[in-house]
Amino acid sequence: MPRTLYLNPARRKTVPPETGTGGSVAIVSMPHWNGRSWRSLRATSVFLALFFLSSPVFAAGTLSNEEAVDGLKQALAQSITVATSKLATGNGFLGNAGVRIPLPRSLQKAEGAMRSFGMKKQADALIIAMNRTAEAAAPEAMILLVDAVRKMTVADAKGILAGDDDAATEYFRDATSGPLAEKLLPIVRKEIAQTGLLNQLNEFIRRGVKLGLVTEKEVDVENYLTQKILDGYFLMMAEEERAIRKDPLGQGNKLLREVFGALK
Repeated sequence: MPRTLYLNPARRKTVPPETGTGGSVAIVSMPHWNGRSWRSLRATSVFLALFFLSSPVFAAGTLSNEEAVDGLKQALAQSITVATSKLATGNGFLGNAGVRIPLPRSLQKAEGAMRSFGMKKQADALIIAMNRTAEAAAPEAMILLVDAVRKMTVADAKGILAGDDDAATEYFRDATSGPLAEKLLPIVRKEIAQTGLLNQLNEFIRRGVKLGLVTEKEVDVENYLTQKILDGYFLMMAEEERAIRKDPLGQGNKLLREVFGALK
């Protein structure tokens, strides 16, 4: 039976199946991004489609572990796509209180005092720059996340399906966050260099040291932002997983309807 992969069921278009694939592919309609981000996302959408079309659709009934794995990976793939559509846009991080990136903890202690000493504008500009860097890195982070889903092994998929409403996301986080951080770090480093964030950070620290409010002269902003980007993704993925579990029969993807619908 042919299967359609809906990466974003709310905004989709279907294209005819390729010879031998046995299914059709729904390509995501994403918000407007710059050319580089859009090309990355478009390539990843095609990659997702080819990957999941290689998994067989199962008949309704008792789920095997293999079928449960397919369903979990589809749910994670959809969650990543939805998360990217929200995070890789203007104010995707900055405008969402749940994922908005504050100053590093070593600077937060001095932030209030530095604002009162006339550095409110600099503090705000630094926070904006960090969040803009995260938004710019999100499309490439998506590619890493999708690849991690593809390679992930799941020993107890049915147990995860029967778990908490964010069990798949938490399993994925525990299994992949370390390697993901290592692969994402060079991407974050590149975006930091392009935005000039380090110059703003160093100037903020220099003024703080001069005022006697900051003791650390160096802040590892690269690793800090890398972890915050992943934290934002995992939070948004968990939200989408909850939505899938809450309304499995309302999902545009047949695989999700069958796997998560079997839990009801």
